[in-house]
Amino acid sequence: MGAADFRVGGRIFATLAHEAKGYGNLMLTPAQQALFVEDQPDVFLPVAGGWGRNGATHVRLEAANEDLLAGALRTAWKLRQEKNEKTAPAPKPAKKKRLAR
Repeated sequence: MGAADFRVGGRIFATLAHEAKGYGNLMLTPAQQALFVEDQPDVFLPVAGGWGRNGATHVRLEAANEDLLAGALRTAWKLRQEKNEKTAPAPKPAKKKRLAR
């Protein structure tokens, strides 16, 4: 798509895919999304359709101040980091070295 995205561990937690429409996007849980939208409906709104029902959230960039945006980004980053930790493959056991005789 060519839009700027922000990642942790190679996985996206925020994008500027709708920047031309004045939006940034955050990947939140539906519960987190509901809190942001309830608290700041002039800044946050769900993305349309299934993505939005799963927590994808638009941020009206013009309406967001720096502190609010930083906090929202931190929330999305932390969620992605936690998901990455839960899905990380188990470390492989170390190979035993053979002693030369």
